[in-house]
Amino acid sequence: MFKSNVMLLIAAAIWGFGFVAQRLGMNYLEPFGFNSARFLLGSLSLLPLLWILSRQKVNLETKPNHSLTKGGIICGLVLFAAATLQQYGLFYTTAAKAGFITGLYLILVPMIGILLKHTTGMTTWLGAVLAVVGLYLLSINDDFTMSLGDMLIFIGALFWAFHILVIDHFSGRIDPIQLSAVQFLVCGILSLAVSLIIETPTLSGAIAGWQPILFAGLVSVGIAYTLQVIAQKNAKPSHAAIIMSLEAVFAAIGGVWLLDESLSPRAWIGCGLMLAGMLLSQVKWEYKSKRKSR
Repeated sequence: MFKSNVMLLIAAAIWGFGFVAQRLGMNYLEPFGFNSARFLLGSLSLLPLLWILSRQKVNLETKPNHSLTKGGIICGLVLFAAATLQQYGLFYTTAAKAGFITGLYLILVPMIGILLKHTTGMTTWLGAVLAVVGLYLLSINDDFTMSLGDMLIFIGALFWAFHILVIDHFSGRIDPIQLSAVQFLVCGILSLAVSLIIETPTLSGAIAGWQPILFAGLVSVGIAYTLQVIAQKNAKPSHAAIIMSLEAVFAAIGGVWLLDESLSPRAWIGCGLMLAGMLLSQVKWEYKSKRKSR
């Protein structure tokens, strides 16, 4: 469980700084073009690892190949919807604010999970409520207004919640590295197809924006999403959502540090509440481990 938590925390940090790369990347490519580049690159980045594992005969796949195809397509479709809404939302809002609004999926996961007959402990709910209060202080204005960008990011948060749940469903049945590669490939191909139809992507733009594309593709996609898939084999979706919601804190740090975005003292208090919510959600896990050891 501890290793899973650490992997999820690392993924959250990578995704947080990934918001910066996503904003910078749109200086060179339009949303679908940028997403196609980063997800196809992310899928390709896993080929060496898949080859090494095959040589070592390390294969967790126990189901027929159609299980991998089905899981990869479903996860890829949900990922495509979430990534598209997020990328377009970043056209109209800051990286810091996008990170915090995206973090709202932490409360959506246990809510949807109840409909799927998942169980959720009281400390998880308390931690989620505390984190949501922090998100409110961080991302919502005094007049409770929401721009077009914020609305797109908010709708995207619902799809990120679904993505966590479908990953949780398939990760215990399919080799996680293979699942990652297929879902990235599906998302990348769909993004490329739409980009070629409605956008004007150029090779020169992709070359000029190689730095944000490299980070968003190799690190944010190839590494972070794979960490999520592996970690969720031993973590409940609601717990994973709370830890990964810390990407909002890292997004704020990246926005302030690299994009000269600003946060008020009220917003920084919200960061502290999010961290407190994550720590509170850990209390139940420690309690369970002590009971099991008796």
